[in-house]
Amino acid sequence: MSSKIIYRAFALFLVAFFFSSSHLAAQDAPSVADAARQAREQKQASSKPAQVIDNDTLAPAPSAPTTPTKESGPTSAPAAPENGPTPPAADKPAADSKEEAEKKVKIDALKQEIADKQRSVNLQQREIALAQETYYSNPDHDRDKTGKEKLDSMQSDLKEQQGQLAELQAKLAELAPQANAKSPEPTKP
Repeated sequence: MSSKIIYRAFALFLVAFFFSSSHLAAQDAPSVADAARQAREQKQASSKPAQVIDNDTLAPAPSAPTTPTKESGPTSAPAAPENGPTPPAADKPAADSKEEAEKKVKIDALKQEIADKQRSVNLQQREIALAQETYYSNPDHDRDKTGKEKLDSMQSDLKEQQGQLAELQAKLAELAPQANAKSPEPTKP
């Protein structure tokens, strides 16, 4: 009998040893959630594109001074004749570029105003469509004078806004004929 007890104790000891060693091994291995989290982090780190440096991402170089300084000496700008003012041809390109920049700013502002007016016209058209559905769904709409007046007022406001939009588009066509082709056309609901 004593040998049976020893064998049983030894068997229980082996079972306990294997159970505890497998439990410890399971704790050392990463869980499925941890493995998924690590894979996600690696994917995010590798999916970030490298920054490309080109002329668009670089800041423009500062312009060189046009007057000579003690440190730099004379610059590459042509010197004015000693007995007269600077020739007007030298100032003309700077004035032209300034005028072009102002014109571009005006065109951009006009394009934005046209886009805003176009959104306003589209919204007004949708509101009129909704008001018409409401008005005409009333079986007694022939006697509803206030509803009819409201519709007529909304339609006259829409015509006024469309006229303003046409004026803005005409101004844009005067400033830049090629920009008018890029401007959005009025859409109908």
